[in-house]
Amino acid sequence: MSLSCDVSSLVIDTLCDRARGQNAAVACFYFDFAAQKEQSLTSVLGSLLKQVIGGLERIPTKIVQAFRDQERVIGGRKLGLAEIVDMLQDISSSRCTFICIDALDECVAEDRAKLLDSLKQILQKSLGTRIFLAGRLHIRDEVEKHLAGWVTVVSIIPTKDDIVKFLRAKLMEDTTPEAIDESLEEDIIKNIPEMVSET
Repeated sequence: MSLSCDVSSLVIDTLCDRARGQNAAVACFYFDFAAQKEQSLTSVLGSLLKQVIGGLERIPTKIVQAFRDQERVIGGRKLGLAEIVDMLQDISSSRCTFICIDALDECVAEDRAKLLDSLKQILQKSLGTRIFLAGRLHIRDEVEKHLAGWVTVVSIIPTKDDIVKFLRAKLMEDTTPEAIDESLEEDIIKNIPEMVSET
């Protein structure tokens, strides 16, 4: 928990690189605070399912049939949460699967509990599945409660020196260095680490 966006990206990139050429799947989802209404549980888990299926040479007959059955309903119908979880359980039980969810703290609180319970169901049926969650520290207890026995929590908290190094590196990459004078740069280096350490 409490990983920065850069650390999360590094973990996900590493998993994708290692999965390439092996019988492994990596599925990722990033919660965006500005798009909470569009990020329902079925859309989140549906996105993960789509990514896992996308890596298969052949889509399992059971999944094809489930989608066809839904199309036959008047006006068509989307799969429900239980159906998506069941499909993720089936697929991930047959191959090594990594499910990565970033910014979990941005998930609506009521949905977060159901999402964590759905992930637990997947873990219980497919022992080869690994789940990587990243988010702010305030949801740590909630994650541990819902995934008790299935989770190892690692807190990564940057030091003031880490923040200063990061800021200096970003300032060096600036493509418009003339926009920032020495005084502004000093303010950035001084004030931002202090603000971060207070949160």
